[in-house]
Amino acid sequence: MLGRGAKALTLMKPQERNYWLDTIAMPLGTHGDLPDRVDVAIVGAGFTGLSAARALAKHGVAVAVLETNTVGWGASSRNGGMVLTGLKLGIESLVKRYGMELARQMYAASLASIDMVEQIVKQEQIECNFSRCGHLEVACKQSHFDTYARSVHMIAREFSHQLRILRKEDLQAEIGSEIYFGGIVDEQSAGLNPARYAAGLAAAALREGACIYEGTRVQSIESLASRGEAGFRLRTSRGLLCARDAFVATSGYTSSATPFLHKKVIPVGSFIIVTEPLPDSLAQELSPRNRMIYDSKHYLYYYRLTPDNRLLFGGRAAFFPETRSTVRKSAEILQRGMIEVYPQLRNAAVEYVWGGTLDFCFDTMPHAGRREGMYYSLGYAGHGVALATYLGAQIAAEIMGAPSYNPYEKIRFPGAPLGLYNGRPWFLPLAGAYYKVLDWIS
Repeated sequence: MLGRGAKALTLMKPQERNYWLDTIAMPLGTHGDLPDRVDVAIVGAGFTGLSAARALAKHGVAVAVLETNTVGWGASSRNGGMVLTGLKLGIESLVKRYGMELARQMYAASLASIDMVEQIVKQEQIECNFSRCGHLEVACKQSHFDTYARSVHMIAREFSHQLRILRKEDLQAEIGSEIYFGGIVDEQSAGLNPARYAAGLAAAALREGACIYEGTRVQSIESLASRGEAGFRLRTSRGLLCARDAFVATSGYTSSATPFLHKKVIPVGSFIIVTEPLPDSLAQELSPRNRMIYDSKHYLYYYRLTPDNRLLFGGRAAFFPETRSTVRKSAEILQRGMIEVYPQLRNAAVEYVWGGTLDFCFDTMPHAGRREGMYYSLGYAGHGVALATYLGAQIAAEIMGAPSYNPYEKIRFPGAPLGLYNGRPWFLPLAGAYYKVLDWIS
């Protein structure tokens, strides 16, 4: 039951399950044994792999998607459903690191990625509540707001993209919270139901003739070049598969099957709670324009209304990937954070909690390209709904020898300093503590 004015926080016992998955039945994968050979083997049935499979199959390419679990099992169905412009790295840092021209290309790709999601949703008639509702980024400190002001002017001047800056006194029209120092609105961002979108991508790929093999763990990928042959041999839990090309699309669940990627991708936990359905008047008060909202901290919160008027509230409550323990602990942390932002929700029941694993690289940038003949795309750092769709399609075009636009293949792909990382993120507690301190002093 909802109410206001209560002075003590009562922690509810939510279901440890993904709200989005209660809104859709995922399509079943392909039945039967693996084929002996295909044109392209894709590892991972998330947004990246499904987007690539759809694009390839549309052009008659024989595609097998190999998924350890089920369609959309990983971050693709567990995220907040935010389809955002830009990148995790701020625009000033992006320009400083890569130069203005390459920064322009990467920012343009982020805008094109949202257009692509919208186009696919329309073409494939995917019922996923896609809406160009825009996003609101809110400043937790005055210094953060000052950085916003500089970024807005740079983006307008150098990237020809218009954002709107809001001072503290203007925020009431956008958010029913009084704790922030201002914000930025970007009208181009969107929201959707990520599980429905993943299901729609999978159904579209299957209709075009792609095969999706669930319950198929890839154990190793061997280049056949040393044997004087073309292509790759994939050893899986269901047998061997040979392919002319291999595309790794495993994001935060990248494993030792691809050692060179495993050592460069950091799996970071992200967790979400979802409330009971809220009265229309309260939902309107919390988010008058139904934006996708996130704050300016490194240890950030992100939140939005769902199509049935629940509040979804997520964040890096624990840096370690999801376990029963981290999910339960995160539910308490996130509920307290939600009430800090929205005291109106003190007595709102939290009905769902779950966790997932995001893919961060050491430079917090996406990386997509080819190494030793093998294609890959990952490192979306929380911007994966749009970028994964886009880069999956761009890599598919490259595989087919068609024109593609992938500025991320031009940047260096760094590993850990001094090589002190073997795929096991032992340093996550230290990273979490570091970012908390950084949020405190910045």
